Amino acid sequence: MKTGIRSEPLYLAADLRTIEVVAADQPLMQRAGLAAADLATSLCRFQGASLLVLAGPGNNGGDAFIAARHLRERRFAVSLVFAGEPGRLPKDAAAAYKRFVDDGGSVLDSIPSGQRWALIVDGLFGIGLQRPISGRYGELVLAANALAVRDRCPLLALDCPSGLDADTGRLCGVTIRASHTLTFIAGKPGLLTGDGPEHCGTISVAALDLDAERLTTASARTIGSDLLVGFLRPRARNSHKGNHGSVGILGGASSMVGAAFLAGRAALRLGAGRVYLGLLDRQAPAIDPVQPELMLRQSEALLAAGLSALACGPGMGGSDEALALLERSCALGMPLLLDADALNLLAGNQRLQQAVVARSTRQASTLLTPHPTEAARLLGCDTALVQSDRGNAALQLAARYQAVVVVKGCGSVVATPDGRWFVNTTGNPGLATAGTGDVLSGFIVALLGQGWPALEAMLAGVHLHGLAADERVAAGCGPVGLTAGEIIDSARSCFNRWIAHGR
Repeated sequence: MKTGIRSEPLYLAADLRTIEVVAADQPLMQRAGLAAADLATSLCRFQGASLLVLAGPGNNGGDAFIAARHLRERRFAVSLVFAGEPGRLPKDAAAAYKRFVDDGGSVLDSIPSGQRWALIVDGLFGIGLQRPISGRYGELVLAANALAVRDRCPLLALDCPSGLDADTGRLCGVTIRASHTLTFIAGKPGLLTGDGPEHCGTISVAALDLDAERLTTASARTIGSDLLVGFLRPRARNSHKGNHGSVGILGGASSMVGAAFLAGRAALRLGAGRVYLGLLDRQAPAIDPVQPELMLRQSEALLAAGLSALACGPGMGGSDEALALLERSCALGMPLLLDADALNLLAGNQRLQQAVVARSTRQASTLLTPHPTEAARLLGCDTALVQSDRGNAALQLAARYQAVVVVKGCGSVVATPDGRWFVNTTGNPGLATAGTGDVLSGFIVALLGQGWPALEAMLAGVHLHGLAADERVAAGCGPVGLTAGEIIDSARSCFNRWIAHGR
């Protein structure tokens, strides 16, 4: 059970350079190389196996030289390939190179042919890579990936898979596809979002005997249930539905009523005392036959229902009526979540944008839940630009709209107007199906209706959404074919476990 996932600090490359300067008197490279050798040893199928180590022209190569030396001492057959020039290595890396050679290690300029490998170590490039890998280094990356597949062996990346931007999760041309990544000092956001999870495999952190949070402030954090402990309280025995909020879902235009139903069902199962659906479709059914507890209204009547929180957008459409209802919703003083079609209307209407920003002056919280294409519309750019730096995109949106924002996707990023941001580590490809965004909106608005602050409601909803999908996959229900509706009951179980365990 993942009831105890803890929030961990994440650092950008510039922050880590600062830490390295502060800790310059400590043998960080030696510690990194030893930690790499220890993990490599645990991954090997048998002692004395043939290992391939790729060393690059910088300090990442120095880590690889030290790891290779330790592995030779442990009687592994190490083939070390170095495509750089020894005379151009940084000082510490040059010392590691010399020690490896002095201890009898051989340095090769190409990968031996006809050899099968029990493990491949990527020590080509670490954090801070800003340009695509090319030439001989690119050939080594492609060869390492192919050999790991051919030999069905682990591919261990040191600090960050070569070719991956550790700040953003963006690929810089050809990139190592690691089965394991040992990252040094602390976690990096790019390992957890964008293309990072696809290329990092199982991630471990070697702190190198440093306490990063004492040395500099973290740039971001992962989302963990420990951030939410102050709100995970059992319900009073003497409580009633009025104690747990009345939430509204505004949406459900013609042919899209199902989106509002999904959001409403999710809100009800996550504890909202009452859930009202305001449907734009005049021919919509009078009840939800699957969830008759939902109270269905015409859209205009919803806004007069005395709500605690409101979500606008699921199946809302882009009609003039939808725009007018959204403008009225923005004028209300309750917490307001905008998703899906509401975000598209917001992106195309300056008056509506001004109304959203003005909510912050009235201390009325606003939450936006775009996927990358919706985020691009809101920022006036293309989707590729959003995906190239998801953290920055979330921060820009939060500042521009004075809202708590999540940019959804692999490693969803939550950001606040004051510059804080968080990366989610739960979830899987099973969420890439219609309706999961509507379910997420339902989870978040249910928490808002129960009095949770905007940031904590967003963090909890995003984290729980992914966790519920992970538990369905662990039970054999996906990822292929997982449906949005299946996530709802799983999330309810996870949430009640959180409360029962106090985290």
